[in-house]
Amino acid sequence: MLRHGATWLLVALLTVLAPAAAQVPQPVDGPRPIEIRARQITSFDARDESARRFGMLEFRGGLVLTSPNKAFGGLSALRLARDGLGFVAATDRGNWLRGKIRYDGDRPVGIAGAEIAPMLGPDGKPLVRRGWYDTEAVTAGGGTLYVGIERVNRIVRFNYGKRGLNARAEVMKVPPAAGKLPNNKGIEGLVKVPRGRPLGGTLIAFAERGLDTAGNHTAFLIGGPQPGSFTLRRHRDFDVSDAALLPSGDLLVLERRFTWVEGVGIQIRRIPLAQIKPGVLVDGPVIFSADMAHQIDNMEGLAVHQGGGNTILTLVSDDNFSAIQRTLLLQFTLME
Repeated sequence: MLRHGATWLLVALLTVLAPAAAQVPQPVDGPRPIEIRARQITSFDARDESARRFGMLEFRGGLVLTSPNKAFGGLSALRLARDGLGFVAATDRGNWLRGKIRYDGDRPVGIAGAEIAPMLGPDGKPLVRRGWYDTEAVTAGGGTLYVGIERVNRIVRFNYGKRGLNARAEVMKVPPAAGKLPNNKGIEGLVKVPRGRPLGGTLIAFAERGLDTAGNHTAFLIGGPQPGSFTLRRHRDFDVSDAALLPSGDLLVLERRFTWVEGVGIQIRRIPLAQIKPGVLVDGPVIFSADMAHQIDNMEGLAVHQGGGNTILTLVSDDNFSAIQRTLLLQFTLME
């Protein structure tokens, strides 16, 4: 767990300051295997180890992930296969990480078959060679993966279904306002809406802290039937970390914040997709929240899948490649 006092203060400072201080990373060689070790988390709340229910979520289990490979870390986003086993994640340093989650019943217990590879630009060279990193968001649409690059406020897509980790980026056109988002506070969450739903075919892009004049979060509708922008009401100075679509069609938005009094906190809000259209201000209830007495770190990634008749949420943390932060994978069941 995160300890109070000097340790959590350092963690909080790194969470806030590390992205701004980041240096241009060196590309990894790959694709190549990477060893990932896992230690189980059996209790989410340090104040009550028997607690399982947190808001509308029930804790299933979690992992603390480590690796002897220095390229491991900085997990900012992930997507899971329909069966909840296979995953592909993006790291801050412009790398892909993929593998399979091992389970014992409902509990995650380890990672198998992991590989790491650089994201490739249109020229086939690693994206980081052109200064494109801080890859903070991933969503899937068919066999295509869409990636948001916060450092340069761009969105690229990869034909992952055909080329896998060797796919090359195709640069997408983004709204002019998206290209002008604040440095290191740009595109942080992406959701591709399946056809047949409201806004079907739209790519929804959330800014981490691209605020309008009223202090609310800016988001963009790219492509689809109603392109444009909308705003998400900001709650208690929380910033957007990621977003994912529920099978019901509602959006989940993962948010985090830091205060000197409370440290790092996270929350998840539920937004009806049907509310979203150009020019509107949307809001939704908080269905989950956690603070530094819980097993959290710098939680940046959120994925949703279904298993055993349940809707399962998976969260991952970005350790900023810091020795005093952790890479966590947490799973919860949505209780409805």
